[in-house]
Amino acid sequence: MDNLLLIPIVLAFVMGGIALLVRMKAAKKPASLKKIILPPIFMSTGFLMFLYEPTRPDSLQVAEALAVGMLFSIFLIVTSKFEIRDGHIYLQRSKAFMFILMGLLVIRIAVRAFLGQSINPEELSGMFFLLAYGMILPWRIAMLFSYRRVEKQLHDPEHKSIITVNQEPAPNK
Repeated sequence: MDNLLLIPIVLAFVMGGIALLVRMKAAKKPASLKKIILPPIFMSTGFLMFLYEPTRPDSLQVAEALAVGMLFSIFLIVTSKFEIRDGHIYLQRSKAFMFILMGLLVIRIAVRAFLGQSINPEELSGMFFLLAYGMILPWRIAMLFSYRRVEKQLHDPEHKSIITVNQEPAPNK
């Protein structure tokens, strides 16, 4: 197998493992708008790769990569839920998330290996960056709306008892 194809596969597994660890650690701390918004902003620096001409896919490939990324984001959106615990908003731990993330990673690697035979590695890297960005951006936007909805419920006394987890019951009067 060509090193230009093998290196991204190994890096994909490393990044997938890091994503799982970060997600598991993040579930132990309260969520915030900053933690939801910043990852796509930081990731957007990857668009600088397109200054290097060989990484630029054609328009159809850009559309395909973004569409597949958006399709994959549905799985992440479905498994990302917030809950209120002890007066703070937390991302719920989901066992399904781990399996979905690993499944998406395996699919991505298989597709990369298949397409790597007909598309040059630099252009393929650009396409997979777009796929990843097309996946993270809708996911984070959905998380933002979900977070805002739970935040509104947190500050609305009528809804607190419906969604609050691990809180002492109100004393009977």
